[in-house]
Amino acid sequence: MASGKLLFFIVLLCVCCKSRIPFASCSFTDDIQSECLKVPASEFAGSLRDTIDAVQQVVTILSQFANAFSDFRLANAISDCLDLLDFSADELNWSLSASQNQKGKSNSTGKLSSDLRTWLSAALVNQDTCGDGFEGTNSIVKGLVSTGLNQVTSLVQDLLTQVHPNSDHQGPNGQIPTWVKTEDRKLLQADGVNVDAVVAQDGTGNFTNVMDAVLAAPDYSMSRYVIYIKRGTYKENVEIKKKKWNLMMIGDGMDATIISGNRSYIDGWTTFRSATFAVSGRGFIARDITFENTAGPQKHQAVALRSDSDLSVFYRCEIRGYQDTLYAHTMRQFYRDCKISGTVDFIFGDATVVFQNCQILAKKGLPNQKNSVTAQGRKDPNEPTGISIQFCNITADADLLPFVNSTFTYLGRPWKLYSRTVIMQSFLSNAVRPEGWLEWNADFALSTLSYGEYMNYGPGAGLGSRIKWPGYRVFNESTQVMNYTVAQFIEGNLWLPPTGVKYTAGFEA
Repeated sequence: MASGKLLFFIVLLCVCCKSRIPFASCSFTDDIQSECLKVPASEFAGSLRDTIDAVQQVVTILSQFANAFSDFRLANAISDCLDLLDFSADELNWSLSASQNQKGKSNSTGKLSSDLRTWLSAALVNQDTCGDGFEGTNSIVKGLVSTGLNQVTSLVQDLLTQVHPNSDHQGPNGQIPTWVKTEDRKLLQADGVNVDAVVAQDGTGNFTNVMDAVLAAPDYSMSRYVIYIKRGTYKENVEIKKKKWNLMMIGDGMDATIISGNRSYIDGWTTFRSATFAVSGRGFIARDITFENTAGPQKHQAVALRSDSDLSVFYRCEIRGYQDTLYAHTMRQFYRDCKISGTVDFIFGDATVVFQNCQILAKKGLPNQKNSVTAQGRKDPNEPTGISIQFCNITADADLLPFVNSTFTYLGRPWKLYSRTVIMQSFLSNAVRPEGWLEWNADFALSTLSYGEYMNYGPGAGLGSRIKWPGYRVFNESTQVMNYTVAQFIEGNLWLPPTGVKYTAGFEA
């Protein structure tokens, strides 16, 4: 057994160069004192390097428990923590590389404020998710981990206050990430895409299952690697690890190419690990694929798709399940022309994510169960995260249509204290309750959340009976919600154009 003092010391970096200083000239010295840096840069650099070492030490200690328990849920929770701490180590290294302008080594968009706040928020979420995984277990590991994670939370929250949220410094000419190639533009626009690997169940491709194709893809690729998945239902759990950069998967269309699994919380999986399809490698793109979890409503949390992939795109994809269908866990994500269905909290997580032109369908769940479209997990007011839903259609799926008057559906409920969701310019059907939003537990978060609606329409968009929470707002001017557009919320103009995906930067569809 390990020592009772299992401490996680994470001190993260916030360095935003002054807007008048060219990106290439930014160096990591004590002379740089940006708008968001309140201590000497050398102090941050030293803390960051020490922290990377400390994280690795913690991983070494926690690894001793990896195969020590026969309890399935506990073993999964430990495995989750190891992966999540590994993610945080990466995010620390990206921060160091970006702040020192080490080209090709960071996941940077060139806009340092956005990048660093994104990575810092992800590190906060990672350790929080690690702790959540131990719910339902009763072991010494849970106690050891909880002490360290609580300390990390306090440290990271303190550092989030050091980042200026409005800093607009970016690379020369608003440069796109060096690892995004301009030829990617053709990939989502053309039917005849040159592919690197083919998956086909009938043996006519290079692989008969998706995971084998993922494992064969190059690690840390700086160019796009395209996997074509032919029509068929692939019953497997796919996990794209952090080292698989710039993967693109193309199917034959929704309901033609289906990746299907049935893991669930009831069967002993953590919510994090229950995903049928999980992607962590940066720059992921998916097109014309369905991701589903068939565990059913009686198995409670059962994720169809989980994404931790920064600057990821899901285009013309279907994500279907019941509770916790889509786990937008961390980082910047964009969903366009997708279909997402579920029951309880079926779009959830703490990513910075925009949904455009999507069909969002509430389903029939367990008896007397209430549906909630979103459950956003922002736990600190300085995080840049939230859910933005624009030009979408929120309605009942076919199985719920006969029961819209008895199965209540709400736009969202506050999973964490500073939950943030904005729905704008979207159609809301009569499936949406007149109150609009649902409390999580009594008055929890009602004054600290940030929920809003702007220019929605349809029978469920009436505002006369909406809840009166302090944190809820009805926006009347576009200037009030400009921060939730693709251009500003996820810095889409910096990285979406090379992908070729359709998107609206502002308010005009």
